[in-house]
Amino acid sequence: MRGRVLGVDYGERRLGLAVSDPLGITAQPVGTVTVSSPREALYAVEDAVKQRGAVHVVFGLPRSMSGGMGPKARELVRFVAVFQRTTGVPASLWDERLTSASVEQLFDESGVSQRARRGKVDTVAAQLILQSYLDAQRRVSTGDRGE
Repeated sequence: MRGRVLGVDYGERRLGLAVSDPLGITAQPVGTVTVSSPREALYAVEDAVKQRGAVHVVFGLPRSMSGGMGPKARELVRFVAVFQRTTGVPASLWDERLTSASVEQLFDESGVSQRARRGKVDTVAAQLILQSYLDAQRRVSTGDRGE
């Protein structure tokens, strides 16, 4: 896939955003957007796609540890279906298990205060989700199965 990919860590109150380089190799943090409704989130993601020139969006799917889909995951699946239908932009769901926990652990190990990390967790989570997706796409396209 050529073109920028937008990564989204979808939450009820905040969306963490990241974007790839044009070749789809690296993910860079964009920031967070505060939202108050799914409709507002839809507009925010659509706006980010336009601003960044994204050709694809990857949403982090909050699966349970067993791999199942709870209420939040099902809500996101519905949101992504509406997003694709209204914008025509292709989107993927990407397993985000432990992403936010990994970011929190990284911040803890780096000594980042609770105050300093406010709002950054969502952005870094979006970056990790997107980078994981990009790495997997690159492995598939090169035939590397990671063995």
